[in-house]
Amino acid sequence: METVSENRAFGGVQGVYRHASTACGCDMTFAVYLPPEAEDGPVPCLWYLSGLTCTHENAMTKAGAQGFAADYGLALVFPDTSPRGPGVADDEAYDLGQGAGFYVDATEAPWAPHFRMESYVTEELAQLVAAEFPVDPGRFGITGHSMGGHGALTLAMRHPERYASLSALAPIAHPAGSDWGQKQLGAYLGANASVWAEHDAALLLRSRGWHGEILVDQGSDDQFIDLLQPEALAAALAETRTPHMMRIQPGYDHSYFFVASVIEEHIAWHAARL
Repeated sequence: METVSENRAFGGVQGVYRHASTACGCDMTFAVYLPPEAEDGPVPCLWYLSGLTCTHENAMTKAGAQGFAADYGLALVFPDTSPRGPGVADDEAYDLGQGAGFYVDATEAPWAPHFRMESYVTEELAQLVAAEFPVDPGRFGITGHSMGGHGALTLAMRHPERYASLSALAPIAHPAGSDWGQKQLGAYLGANASVWAEHDAALLLRSRGWHGEILVDQGSDDQFIDLLQPEALAAALAETRTPHMMRIQPGYDHSYFFVASVIEEHIAWHAARL
């Protein structure tokens, strides 16, 4: 693991790191924030998954999460959103290929050799972070925004033994029924819609459920709300009687101003459960 940069921040340590990923077959970059309590021993850890076109850097610099993580004694991990590099498949569209991994393990050409973001986040990077940083792997939580909210919900439900707490911000809630999902799941996983259902939060709640509570925030003026389909997630939460808090926040759009406005409450939610 190579340290790209490291500095003191909010009483703790923030760094950017690069490593050769076996899962993705290329170099991957991620960031970690460690609160002051990490100097005394392992701390609980919140994973933040970012959205389309983002890297690890977007949430690091725009969400304002580190100060609140310091207040609550949480470590933060910010993975990248896809494999990258000249040898990695890509597409001219912003919502497919590099920057748009959708947190699945691709099975279709040309994506399968590198686009293994589910395995990367839940297995390889989780093991690396647990080995290299003072975090408690028994107290991992996961959250994310947009495509990252989709990833947080689906990865938690597919790997419940890995995560003890769960939230999402403006998630792509029903990708199997949305243009933000059908295109990508079809490209990465093939044409069989039953396979897509295993990577769709609204459908996974019905088939697998979730062992704890879920917090979801969605802006009422989100310019992409028809693609996100929060109503599909709300229906699934109600039908499965999953304990949850789902809030439609008046006046907010899809931007990181929205994320920054609610991120403290999400960190407090995870801290209380970790």
